[in-house]
Amino acid sequence: MSHNPVQIIARGPRAAAEAAAADIDSDVLLEGATYSILEEDEDRGIWRIDAFPTSQDEVDILTKRLAQHPDVTVKVEALADADWLAMSLSGLPPVEAGRFFVYGAHDQGRVPPNRVNLKIDAGAAFGTGHHGTTVGCLIAYDELLKRERFDRVLDVGCGTGVLAIAAARTGSSLAIGTDIDEPSVRIANENAKLNHANARFVHASGLNDIKVRAGAPYDLVFANILAPPLVALSQDIKMSLRIGGVAILSGLLRTQERRVTAAYLSRGFRLERRIHRDAWSALVLRRMA
Repeated sequence: MSHNPVQIIARGPRAAAEAAAADIDSDVLLEGATYSILEEDEDRGIWRIDAFPTSQDEVDILTKRLAQHPDVTVKVEALADADWLAMSLSGLPPVEAGRFFVYGAHDQGRVPPNRVNLKIDAGAAFGTGHHGTTVGCLIAYDELLKRERFDRVLDVGCGTGVLAIAAARTGSSLAIGTDIDEPSVRIANENAKLNHANARFVHASGLNDIKVRAGAPYDLVFANILAPPLVALSQDIKMSLRIGGVAILSGLLRTQERRVTAAYLSRGFRLERRIHRDAWSALVLRRMA
């Protein structure tokens, strides 16, 4: 079915917007959906969801999901017949997260000295570095690097590869990323070359894939995916880590923290830190047993 590019905009109070976003996350048919949630008007308490569906089916499912939340207003706007993804990225400012400076080609001339500069081109993959989940992961990683080093790093659901590339650029001898989306793996490997990073990305559907198990046990596992798979993968992530190793988890809303944290505490992890960016949360957990 043909699809004319559209943007779906939903607005409402924070609780309603977060509930709508959680509803999107819970739908297996929307696992690849690209959307963001942020506070639009602090004085009025209005939060906003922007979704960019890539098919008419995704448009229909998203609008149906959002319509189930009466306190959220939904609008569908047509996008101009242009490379709207590139245009939207060109308006994004660089991201600063501790020592990391993440930028696109349009900011080539704004790269500061004495930082770990990461040039990331999204293409068809998720993860320019601007999303609150990715920023949270980078902030958590930067803080950890102030007191310890991670030689072997795994990035589950790598998207553009920014997290594994950040690890490779800060001294990890093995930085491997996986994704179930083949175009993302291709783009991540291209970004690794672009950043002269010794990071490798493979197409794999789980942590039991032979290409993933070959590098275990890892010192650090990034998993910036969604709350349901984070819970489902809790045992696999544990077994991929050495005792004392760290998991940085994100892709979850603040409202989903308790569920995800409980799954990992029951596996012998200790929660060390929570980082909040907009409505999103990143968790730092250490395997204790």
